[in-house]
Amino acid sequence: MKGKVYLIGAGPGDPGLMTLKGRDLIAQADCLVYDALASPAMLSWLKPGCEQIFVGKRAGNHAMPQDDINALLVKCAGKYACTVRLKGGDPYVFGRGGEEALALHAASVPFEVVPGISSAIAGPAYAGIPVTHRDFCNQFTVFTGHESARKTESSLDIAGIAAAGGTKVMLMGMSRLRETLQALMDAGQPGAVPAAAIQWAATGRQKRVCATVATLADAVETAGIASPAVVVIGQVVQLASQLDWRAELPLCGRRIVVTRTREQASELSSRLESLGADVIELPTIRISDPTDKRDFAEAVVDAPHYDWLVFSSPNGVRRFFQAFFAVYEDIREIGGARIAAVGAGTAAELKKYGLMVDVMPRKAVAEELIAEFDRKGDEFGGVANVTMLWVHGEQARRVIYDELMKRQAIVDECLAYSTVPETEDTTGAQKRLREEGADIITFTSSSTVRHFMGLNIPLPHGCKIASIGPVTTATLAEYGLKPDVEAAEHTIPSLVSALTELKD
Repeated sequence: MKGKVYLIGAGPGDPGLMTLKGRDLIAQADCLVYDALASPAMLSWLKPGCEQIFVGKRAGNHAMPQDDINALLVKCAGKYACTVRLKGGDPYVFGRGGEEALALHAASVPFEVVPGISSAIAGPAYAGIPVTHRDFCNQFTVFTGHESARKTESSLDIAGIAAAGGTKVMLMGMSRLRETLQALMDAGQPGAVPAAAIQWAATGRQKRVCATVATLADAVETAGIASPAVVVIGQVVQLASQLDWRAELPLCGRRIVVTRTREQASELSSRLESLGADVIELPTIRISDPTDKRDFAEAVVDAPHYDWLVFSSPNGVRRFFQAFFAVYEDIREIGGARIAAVGAGTAAELKKYGLMVDVMPRKAVAEELIAEFDRKGDEFGGVANVTMLWVHGEQARRVIYDELMKRQAIVDECLAYSTVPETEDTTGAQKRLREEGADIITFTSSSTVRHFMGLNIPLPHGCKIASIGPVTTATLAEYGLKPDVEAAEHTIPSLVSALTELKD
């Protein structure tokens, strides 16, 4: 029995523009076949074990020819129940989705198309250019500047495009921009009409240059704008100076590196992107199973018998309750244990399971948790001779265990996960950082620092460092690095707030 293939439009670049249906299907995918223009952030939506196949294209650099992609989709349908073909923009707007659909139809493979927002509309909108406006035009034309190499002559109606009223939007035409603009002017397009080119539209890397039809090619060369880019011709271009809302965002134009795990990066990345940042997701660590899965399972089974459950991190909470609900059906079976958490992020993760914390320090460090136990000891009779299960990662510092044992608590450990180096670079983030540099690099734990340094990627000249808290800052010091900013609280929102206040 053949599986089903979903041709999904990834939108123009901002992952927030993905449709709800598209995101749901990505989360269900057994196999993902994706393009270069699909946002890397979408990979974090995949379920564990999903096969990822990159078939991205750039001008003159195709990872896989189109005919081979067509054959690949048919092959994947015979192997997987749900294959997602993720394409930049909309599959049927110059995306060759029609060719892929025909290949699936010819092979009797069930398929479905999930439209995406086309860069023909979203690209100009993110650059302050509405493609229609009652004061300027009531129609727009979309055409491609890149045609099939199999054609012996162009099928573009240059004369018709030149004569058309309203706004004109050209996709995929940067390699022949000068020739196309000249051909339009030769066909009657006035050279004085405003024109713009927008590179990497709807992403933090977005660049825009405004000129006229006659001068745009020179302006593009001066500004260094290349593919992928959208070209807009029409009187609406003059509105860009008034309607460029992205330019007002506090982190607009800043390239920021996120080093969290691929699964955890989305929260920080989405906050930064919403503020206009160009985010490079470069996971340096990966959360893996603990070395001794049997010991972990037994600790979870015994958890209801403890007086206290102490959680050091959100990862520990997630891993613990994944295992807990594999054994128990009801959260009430956790028993009457009091709960302690290191940091607001850990407490927020516990709240997802309906659990509130009894002890949480103001600062998310182990030493502060111990101090909080000392301050609140009289409220619950101290910790002497009290049984405690400490849930943490294998690489955690021993402060909590050692200090609680000094206070005569009976502490057992539940090693819920291991932090290991991320060895895959499927999105090319490492290459991009080496070649393009960055303005800021963020570190959200000691392990992200250590494993980033293990990649041997030189810090770009002038790149600032942001730390989420004092423990991470101390680890940076081990490598002779001092952060330019440290979050006031050990939380993602606090880190983002600090970044917005960081001066150039």
